[in-house]
Amino acid sequence: MKNIVILISGRGSNMEAIVRAGLPAKIAAVISNRADAAGLKYAAQSGLPTQVVDEREFSSREASDAALATAIDRHSPDLVALAGFMRVLGGEFVRRYSGRLVNIHPSLLPAFPGLHTHRRALQEGVKVHGCTVHFVTPQIDHGPIIAQAAVPVRVGDTEAILAARVLQQEHRIYPLALRWFIDDRLAVDNGVVRVSGADAIQALLADA
Repeated sequence: MKNIVILISGRGSNMEAIVRAGLPAKIAAVISNRADAAGLKYAAQSGLPTQVVDEREFSSREASDAALATAIDRHSPDLVALAGFMRVLGGEFVRRYSGRLVNIHPSLLPAFPGLHTHRRALQEGVKVHGCTVHFVTPQIDHGPIIAQAAVPVRVGDTEAILAARVLQQEHRIYPLALRWFIDDRLAVDNGVVRVSGADAIQALLADA
């Protein structure tokens, strides 16, 4: 059984979705860079080991990354899932977990990397928005795309309304993408992720 370590910074709603999905893997730990992250309470109530590695306690990003890696490696992870982990990770850290570090981003990458994705989508007048699960590379919010889900942008949408619509899809596709990883259904060929199995596309389209 594969071990998953989940990193959070706040409420941890994607972490909750992963836990509730009942994946055929062990969630070995939930680690946060903030002691006040609301998701830590849910994780603890779910019987999951939790830990805080606060970067503000370290003199450099390199030192913080090293401490975080030590905390993660204690659980021998096969997969490290960033679930609203709001911190830029250094290149050395990312390379350490190459091929087993994944993230979910609230836009259809490569569109709108970085912050305030929903606000920017509305400002640009896009008609379709969404979310992306991808392998993490040293370039922020880039990397081989595992799964995406699209939502319509509707007349009258506010940033909060659009964010809520996208979040519903995040909670759907992130556990799905992790299941594909756990089941060894993912292969990366020249930066493009291939998912084995004829059901992959239909699973992404369902309810999108």
